[in-house]
Amino acid sequence: MKNILVLHTGGTISMTADVSGSVAPSERNPLLDADLSLNGRVKLTTEEIFNVPSPHVTPELMLQLSKRIQQAAATGMDGVVITHGTDTLEETAYFLDLTISSDIPVVITGAMRSSNEIGSDGLYNFKSAIQTAASEGARGKGVLVVMNDEIHTARYVTKTHTTNVATFRTPTFGPVGLVTKDSVRFFQELINQEAVNIDHVVENVFLLKAYAGMDSALFEVLPESTNGVVIEALGAGNLPPATLPGIRSLIERDIPIVLVSRCFNGVAEDVYDYEGGGVQLKKMGVIFCQGLNGQKARIKLIVGLSNGKTGSELAHYVDNAIS
Repeated sequence: MKNILVLHTGGTISMTADVSGSVAPSERNPLLDADLSLNGRVKLTTEEIFNVPSPHVTPELMLQLSKRIQQAAATGMDGVVITHGTDTLEETAYFLDLTISSDIPVVITGAMRSSNEIGSDGLYNFKSAIQTAASEGARGKGVLVVMNDEIHTARYVTKTHTTNVATFRTPTFGPVGLVTKDSVRFFQELINQEAVNIDHVVENVFLLKAYAGMDSALFEVLPESTNGVVIEALGAGNLPPATLPGIRSLIERDIPIVLVSRCFNGVAEDVYDYEGGGVQLKKMGVIFCQGLNGQKARIKLIVGLSNGKTGSELAHYVDNAIS
């Protein structure tokens, strides 16, 4: 029998819809009454660590969750399942992936439909997550996101649709496994898993999205307390020339600037050699982060800074998206 810790954090999976269709937190989490022992194969220990909609989740709450999971691993739990709202699920999952050194299965899931809606997916996803956490194959694979019969890595999964139950996808690479009625099957795995230890989270790390005609205005209004900036750049990794003065000013203040592409697929590269092109940006000191979207690059920059990384060490950490 596997001992699985379940940590409920809130989100649609724990909410109900009223007669008008508005969805709000329930007085009691409906999953607390679910009997999902998988015919006696698992023993569940359940905690409601916090209960908030996922737009309310902060890096500080993510750190609280990470510490609780590491405590569970140290006390002999065989796996952990987290239920979470879907809006920021991928960010929490990636934060945990970067900060948990244990190889026990850690699986995060959620729902796109509240518990009393037609076609509610919460209970099914919860069961699939428990199956995965109890699977020997899930061990040592980092934090996993299980939704809609698919198993994704925290590193690359993203929410792709506002309401569809098949919203969580992994662009370019696809899922690493599938959950069937009575088994969990893996077909791929990540390379170079690495976790770093942090005891706090650095604040004021910002995410900006590039657009046609963008200038330096947004860079100039960033507060003096700014610790880092992530930019979702155009195409392969380019910016309008009018942004360059603002970027230079931040770099001169030793504020790390991380660049990803705003494109759904592909990686940011220093390909184009013109004013504002990737070649020039990299020479200026902009850090290219390959394979992550903007919100995850921000999480990685926060974790790196919180671990005390600076200069070339920070650049290597953030640039190397496969670790």
